[in-house]
Parts: sequence; C-alpha cells; structure tokens
Amino acid sequence: MIERLRELVHGKSVVALTGAGLSTESGIPDYRSPEALARGLRRPIHGPEFVRSESVRKRYWARSALGWERMRLAEPNVGHRAIAELERRGVVVHVVTQNVDRLHYKAGSRRVTELHGALAEVACLSCGAVESRDALQARILTLNPDWGSLSAPTAPDGDADLPSDVIDAFVVPPCERCAGVLKPRVVFFGDNVARPVVDAAFAAVDAADVLLVVGSSLAVFSGYRFLRRAVERGIPVAIVNRGPVRGEEHATVKVDAAAGATLEALASPRPRPD
Repeated sequence: MIERLRELVHGKSVVALTGAGLSTESGIPDYRSPEALARGLRRPIHGPEFVRSESVRKRYWARSALGWERMRLAEPNVGHRAIAELERRGVVVHVVTQNVDRLHYKAGSRRVTELHGALAEVACLSCGAVESRDALQARILTLNPDWGSLSAPTAPDGDADLPSDVIDAFVVPPCERCAGVLKPRVVFFGDNVARPVVDAAFAAVDAADVLLVVGSSLAVFSGYRFLRRAVERGIPVAIVNRGPVRGEEHATVKVDAAAGATLEALASPRPRPD
C-alpha cells in the first residue's frame, strides 16, 4: 500500500490534510483513535457554552492550566518531519491541519493553514487583545500558586481531568487591557471556522493534484468538506489513518497504519532493486 501511495504522489503536487492522529505519536491525546474510543468518548468544550457560562470557562482554564505544559513541550514526530521534508522537495505544497498544537511549524513546514487555530495564543472576547498562552500561563500560576504542584491525566486539546471540587478554587485571569473574558484562539466544537480560513484551504485543495488525508477520521464536517471538494473536482484522495474514515470509499489508496512510520517511508528514497 505504501508503494501504491508513492506511485500516486510521484511527480504530483500534494495537499496534506492532517488531524489528531498525526500528533498522538507526539504524546498528545485525541478523541477518535481506537485507543481513545476504548477509553470512552469524552465530551469536549463547546464554544457557545464557553462564551455563555462562567463555570464552563473556569472549568476550561483550570484544566488547561495543567494540560498546557504537555502541549507546549510536545515535539514533532517522524510524521511531522516527513511532511516538512516533502514540502522542502516540492511534493507537499500546502498543509491544512485540524490540529491546534503548532507541531507542523516546529517541524519546519511553512505553508500551513490552521483550520481550528492554535492554543499558543489567547484573545479577549471584548477588546480583541491577543496574548501568548505562555504569558497567560505565568499569570495563571501567579493567581493559583498551588496549580504548579498539581498533576492530572492529560486529555485532548491541552486539557486535563480534574475533580469539580478542585476546580471551584481556581481563579480565572481576565484580559490585562480591559478585564474582559479570555478565550484560546481556537475553534471549539459548535464554533464556525472563519470564512477566509476555509477559503484558503479550499484554494489549496483546488490547486493540488492529490489530497493526502493523514490521521483524521474526518468525522467533523470542517475536515470532511475538503475530501468532498476533492472528489467533486476529480482530485485523487489518499488516506493514512488507523481505523475508519468518513468518505474512505472515495479514496484511491488507503493505508490503515500509524501515520509516522507511513509518512517516513513515503519520504524515504525509493529502494533500488537488487
């Protein structure tokens, strides 16, 4: 199957559409891998609830204060590095990612559209001021000095599991400029991806010869629409993912295997026959 994948992308311009399954090998949990589903489906934060409810915001920031460090320290894995190498060779011409971890940039990719934003930045819902997540983390630990000594299981999207009685004591920092409500610059479930971001991703897919889906079940429409767009335009689709993928019946090639090893093999020189 990897050889078929090589043949499909050879001499072509490829857009990589990546999801959480690519970053699990960097230690970042996901929602829909076989391991995640075995643990039971975890309900993520929903954007409208975050805006509406002070208790939801407190729960988010209390848990994020523990989960952020793991996200910040995560390093690109062989899959991220393989995509960056393929970009340097002119094979991958654009990366459209559903991930919010910035690992594509850390690996060296430069032409990246972040569909769902990135946890590395925070914005005020009132005045629009932007603050780095690292700077906010310093303020969080100043207001909540005991948080530096807590530990909890890490969850997807820089989150962590904490009991509600612990969360009750957490103090949420406000915007430094206007004392407004802070929100990570990401698209939560129930939020809409900004139209210019969607348009940039569609333009990248439309200009490609091949769409390569990596580490995503495409269960969420924000990613699935690009597979559908490729099919409508007659652009071949290749998939690298463990487990089922929405729309996989349209794929020319599907490799049901770990993303890292598969991409590393794809980026490696073709072995010469003896």
